[in-house]
Amino acid sequence: MSKILKAIGKFFLGIYSIIDKFIIVPISRLIYRLNELLRNNSGKIEKILNRPNVLIYVSLFCAIALFMLIDSKSISILNEEAEILSDQPVKVIYNEEAFVVDGIPKTVDITLIGRKSDLYLAKQLGEHEVVLDLSGYNTGTYKVKLKYNHNIETVNYKLDPSTISIKISEKVSGSKSLTYDLLNEDKLDNKLSIKNVELDRNEVIVKGSSETLDKIAKVKALIDLKAANLTDKGTTTVDSILLVAYANDGSIIENVEIVPAKISASITVDSYSAELPIKVVTDGTLTTGYALSSVNSSVQKVTVYGDEELIKELTYIEAKINVDNLNADKSYNVTLTKPAGVKYMSEKNVTVDVKLETEASKEISGISVKPINLGDKLKASAASLEDQNITVIAKGASSALEKLEAKDIIATVDLSGYTTGTHEVEVKVSTSDIRVSVIPKVSTIKVRIMNE
Repeated sequence: MSKILKAIGKFFLGIYSIIDKFIIVPISRLIYRLNELLRNNSGKIEKILNRPNVLIYVSLFCAIALFMLIDSKSISILNEEAEILSDQPVKVIYNEEAFVVDGIPKTVDITLIGRKSDLYLAKQLGEHEVVLDLSGYNTGTYKVKLKYNHNIETVNYKLDPSTISIKISEKVSGSKSLTYDLLNEDKLDNKLSIKNVELDRNEVIVKGSSETLDKIAKVKALIDLKAANLTDKGTTTVDSILLVAYANDGSIIENVEIVPAKISASITVDSYSAELPIKVVTDGTLTTGYALSSVNSSVQKVTVYGDEELIKELTYIEAKINVDNLNADKSYNVTLTKPAGVKYMSEKNVTVDVKLETEASKEISGISVKPINLGDKLKASAASLEDQNITVIAKGASSALEKLEAKDIIATVDLSGYTTGTHEVEVKVSTSDIRVSVIPKVSTIKVRIMNE
């Protein structure tokens, strides 16, 4: 311990020696020499200062030096500076029950001008309130000045804008029907869906100028599903739903009062699902001479969740493969596309194995033709026995053709837009087996259309 104390003592003694040698001793010598010089020449200095012109010259020199300091802005405390306060709100004083004011900016910029010390105080004191006092004004168009209230008299200010044009209109009211929009629906759990929404009212009161009210096309309640935190099936009441008025072009109308400003809604959350088969659909044409022998999907069915009404319209989930110029067996990795209304599928990807064989063909006769899209109060029939049934050429794998019958082929004529009379109409044929392609031997038939 004593060794440590001795080491510390030597350290500070060394610092003292350096300070004494290089700072204290030189300064002491300088002061001593100046003192001796002034003592020996004090009489001479007094004689010089007693001369009348010397004081004039010294005063002139000091005045010039001071002028140069001020002119070069060396004395910064006397300089004026500017400070900008951006986006300051505007407080408007007027009769809100009777009038509506258009043309008032939401915020203004304040430029403060003054000495640095005064600017500092100006920023720290007060609320920097910009006021537009319209007390006593009646309906009409006016050009008015904004006023800035501050407590430091030595600070000047400029407002941007400082003068605005406003229009004061009489406040009127009317009723508008209320609808809703669902926000952040994609943030809802994929297995959940909104089954029903009931607002606590169907109409709201809107207040504003008659010109503004004429622009309102609709008022909507914006229901934020993310903020509602809907995590399970059931009915939940959501409060404080914001209301917004829209114009015909979809823009938001700002200067309008909606009563009430916020509403409540009862939201029913469901989790509807259905099991749908996978249907493989081909795109393109095989190499000539080849046919699909088998098409097998690794997944036969998939469970889908989503909107009940839209899912009920679905009969299958499509898995599309491109077989254009295919001439050998192949496996496809297919990403399933969610149809409209489906939010979640139990399977996203499937593997489709395709096998080919040599193409064969056969004719199938006795296929009846059905009219579709016939107009109201009309009936249709084949113009002759030849037009009543047709023959189809079927091409595909032998194993598929062996099982194909007339009942497996659908033949139709589209009578959209046709009226009474005899018409020659194109025949279209199809089959549900993707391994087989069918072509009618006749491209058109004659159809007679009559009134019922």
